[in-house]
Order: sequence, then structure tokens, then C-alpha cells
Amino acid sequence: MKKYLAEFLGTAALVIIGCGAVAIGGYGSAFPLGVLPVALAFGLAVTAMAYGIGPVSGCHVNPAVTLAVWASGRMATSDLPGYIVAQCLGALVGAGILLFVLSGRAGGYDVATAGLGQNGWGEGYLGNYGVASAIVAEFVATFLFAVVILGATSPAGTTPVAGLAIGLTLAVLHLPFINVTGLSVNPARSLGPAVFVGGKALAQLWLFIVIPALAGICAGLLFKSKTLEA
Repeated sequence: MKKYLAEFLGTAALVIIGCGAVAIGGYGSAFPLGVLPVALAFGLAVTAMAYGIGPVSGCHVNPAVTLAVWASGRMATSDLPGYIVAQCLGALVGAGILLFVLSGRAGGYDVATAGLGQNGWGEGYLGNYGVASAIVAEFVATFLFAVVILGATSPAGTTPVAGLAIGLTLAVLHLPFINVTGLSVNPARSLGPAVFVGGKALAQLWLFIVIPALAGICAGLLFKSKTLEA
């Protein structure tokens, strides 16, 4: 249960800090200059949690990462459901906390209009990219993210700066891809805001569940086959 609690808290923190930079910090309305603060918010949140809860659960805070670790053979199947459920619940609680804070704004807060840092694509969303671009962006970004995580936490020897490398990778991936989908690479991170925003965000949620999950599994299988293992 300690592992699941750690994943719950870590994922909640990721949503509060990352999506909070967009919704509360206001950097989402300042793109392209706001891309860097948002990227650092997500990346450094992962870095902080890696050192905070990493020794307890490995700090996946992301179902796609959990699937990558499982597919690589480094995680028991019995742990898989608990990790993913804890991450999704953490994301929902984190998004709920954000909405509670935002509702205290003078004049109220219309979450359906102003959003909650949710992911998406298409007309009216950031760069107006189509679904094919969204699929490729999410697959490539998640795959690269999972490769860095699996490499930095190799059984051959985890580097002391693994958490920093992983967090900076997430930050860097935001720079080219945030304009396409807001960059998810994390089904739980997408689930939390989408549930509260509803509408288009909820209708498009399937992509941010399916594509990162597939990319994570592909990365894990490469490591299991020793293709990328040191």
C-alpha cells in the first residue's frame, strides 16, 4: 500500500504543479513565451517526486511509464492495476484541488471555458493540429520519455542523477510538442483535467490513454528484448 500511496501523491503533485502552471499561473495564455515555464513546471515536478517517492514506488506517476516498466519485465503483473488506479485517482484529486483554488477567484471561474490545462488537438486548440499529428506527437514523445526512464533506471546501475535526467527530458519534450496536444505522455495527467472540464476534452481523452500506453509498451518490449539494454 505504501507504493500505491506514493504513486497517488506523486501524480496529484504532478497535476497540481504542471496543470497549475497553465490554469493558475496563467502561462498557458502566454504561449509561445509561456511554453518554457510550463515545461519546467512539469519536468521539475517529476524530478522532485523522483527523489521524494522514488525510493518507495519508483515514481512512475504515469500509467504509460508503469506499462513500460511492466513490459520490460521489471515489474510484477500483480502490481500493475494498483499502480494505475492510484495514479488515476491522484490525477483526479490533483485536478479537483486546482479547480477548488480557481473557484476562489473573484467573479468565479468557468472551467468549461477557461480550462484546467487539459490536453487536446484540432481547431481552436493551440496550434490547430489534426488527429494524425496528435497521434504521432504523443507516440514519439512518450516513447522517447520511456526510453530515457528505462535507461536511467537500468538494473545494471541507476545513476544518482536519474531523476534530474528524467525530469529534464519531460521538460525538453514540451518544447517541440506542446503546441500539438499540450503534451500528455501520461494518461492520468490527461484524465484528471478532462473529467472536470468535460466536453471536447473528455471526448478526445481516448487518444491520450491509448497512444501513450502503446508507446510505453513498445519501449518496454525493446528493453525486454535487450535491444536497448546496456
